[in-house]
Amino acid sequence: MVQKYQSPVRVYKHPFELIMAAYERRFPTCPLIPMFVDSDTVNEFKSEDGAIHVIERRCKLDIDAPRLLKKIAGVDYVYFVQKNSLNSRERTLHIEAHNETFSNRVIINEHCCYTVHPENEDWTCFEQSASLDIKSFFGFESTVEKIAMKQYTSNIKKGKEIIEYYLRQLEEEGITFVPRWTPPSIGPSSETSSSSKSQVASTAVVVPEAALKEGLNGEALSNPGGTPEPTVGTPDDKLDADYIKRYLGDLTPLQESCLIRLRQWLQETHKGKIPKDEHILRFLRARDFNIDKAREIMCQSLTWRKQHQVDYILDTWTPPQVLQDYYAGGWHHHDKDGRPLYVLRLGQMDTKGLVRALGEEALLRYVLSINEEGLRRCEENTKVFGRPISSWTCLVDLEGLNMRHLWRPGVKALLRIIEVVEANYPETLGRLLILRAPRVFPVLWTLVSPFIDDNTRRKFLIYAGNDYQGPGGLLDYIDREIIPDFLSGECMCEVPEGGLVPKSLYRTAEELENEDLKLWTETIYQSASVFKGAPHEILIQIVDAASVITWDFDVCKGDIVFNIYHSKRSPQPPKKDSLGAHSITSPGGNNVQLIDKVWQLGRDYSMVESPLICKEGESVQGSHVTRWPGFYILQWKFHSMPACAATNLPRVDDVLASLQVSSHKCKVMYYTEVIGSEDFRGSMTSLESSHSGFSQLSAATTTSSQSHSSSMISSE
Repeated sequence: MVQKYQSPVRVYKHPFELIMAAYERRFPTCPLIPMFVDSDTVNEFKSEDGAIHVIERRCKLDIDAPRLLKKIAGVDYVYFVQKNSLNSRERTLHIEAHNETFSNRVIINEHCCYTVHPENEDWTCFEQSASLDIKSFFGFESTVEKIAMKQYTSNIKKGKEIIEYYLRQLEEEGITFVPRWTPPSIGPSSETSSSSKSQVASTAVVVPEAALKEGLNGEALSNPGGTPEPTVGTPDDKLDADYIKRYLGDLTPLQESCLIRLRQWLQETHKGKIPKDEHILRFLRARDFNIDKAREIMCQSLTWRKQHQVDYILDTWTPPQVLQDYYAGGWHHHDKDGRPLYVLRLGQMDTKGLVRALGEEALLRYVLSINEEGLRRCEENTKVFGRPISSWTCLVDLEGLNMRHLWRPGVKALLRIIEVVEANYPETLGRLLILRAPRVFPVLWTLVSPFIDDNTRRKFLIYAGNDYQGPGGLLDYIDREIIPDFLSGECMCEVPEGGLVPKSLYRTAEELENEDLKLWTETIYQSASVFKGAPHEILIQIVDAASVITWDFDVCKGDIVFNIYHSKRSPQPPKKDSLGAHSITSPGGNNVQLIDKVWQLGRDYSMVESPLICKEGESVQGSHVTRWPGFYILQWKFHSMPACAATNLPRVDDVLASLQVSSHKCKVMYYTEVIGSEDFRGSMTSLESSHSGFSQLSAATTTSSQSHSSSMISSE
């Protein structure tokens, strides 16, 4: 398996030329990197005008590896070849490095780049990426991988320290300014250059101080430390190291890399509506920064949010009055760490009455609205407290909890809520304080604890009776002045007291079932299954030419091929007994086929768009401007991996990929709409009717400013 690393953008608040002067002091050896023993120049090139300087070095490294491993490998040192390409005209330095030792067994490639900051020419940006591929190493592949990643991570951490060390060294020597490169024909004399250097040196310190007063987009910085706050508009939406520390917290280099790589993947597959970095980070933490696992559960969650329009729940859904009166929970200030504090008086709540009056789905929707409000409050508190706050604290008072709360339908509703919240709001609970737990609590805990993630369970603190008032209790986590009055505090808490729901508000089982169905089927999206040999197709009739067919679909499982066809005659409606057109109903969604098997492509129907291959987890939006009236067929077809061109035998990779799709079944969730050309303003990402943008989770939504006069398919 290839290990990859991608750094955030590191910003040095010094000019490029000064950074280069500091960087050159790392050679031929650097005492700050003990493993970097020595380096020799093997090739060097300078252009006539001095703008280009390419130097190739052979670097000698003493890897911190077990003596036994070094003996087996038969080497004491590892050699790398590093090529530095400095372009003083463009003010860039590109560094490429690869291993020379064991290059037939281990492949290591690294690329680093120093460039001028796009919005402040007196600042310098630094990025690096690397890959490690261990083919074989005497049976010690896993050990070598761990050693390599440990060494590399350690060097990454030291990178900024080393540059800053040599910058201080230059300053101590009186060098605070290095002039920019100028063409020889118009360059000043050496005397003038020297005079200019000394003249500017005295004011060179003013440049960074002046720059500190401006953010990356020219606005005043709000943080007193002077850390730059990159805007969303940085090149290619890259993440800045200072931004990560300010808004996301202290991450290890490898954790930063996971965040950046997953974010890049989302930008390629979910353009215009990727979630905020905080949200991506939650899913990574929930899967211990395993990118593949985090990507899988996050894509499932994003599809779920879209299908049920969770992003709009705070703006479009009003909780029933019964909830407002009898749901004993609400937000109450914040804890000592700045986390929003939610108080739930579960013991005072009539769970049976709420379920009988509202149904399971209405309660679930209310809990989702609470979680959405929690995300919003975390974002607000991050700005207020000037440090990353990504989770909230929940205080649960169990005073009054009894066997009435263990009513089977109520427990079932609670388990369903826990399941949905765990899947879609990972790592949002920072701490759970359970107070005044009665004797019946262990029974409830036995029922619900198997459904709670281990990482979440470790955040639970349980107190019986009045234990919360002693050492290690509530005062360790919540300031005295905001402890609620019902917990012997002095702060008036506006959380409803709950109480019994009047039986007059109860509804029949049939009414509740219809209401539950209505709540979770009110979606513009449909689901369909796609089988090998059985594509899913939908028919769209166009009366006026130059209409616009728009679509928005998510590939929930497997890989599919998306096609659009046109026919002058209408396909026969699907019949169960038809050999050509038929439909298959499955638990995962419907499957409808419209194109009769006797139809011939080019005679009975024609392809109007090039086939689009869509991978699992991708979100695809697009549009097609129709040229002719008639019948258009949108088709989602199972994507079979192609066999190797040189042989009829399939490749091992192809076989393994095909096995990942169980039973040769794929699943898509889609929405389509036909719009008049005069009303069309771009792709689905700009249509309000699509409801596909993440209003709560997206940092920004990309919209198309171009008017499409021809067909367009975009994999987003």
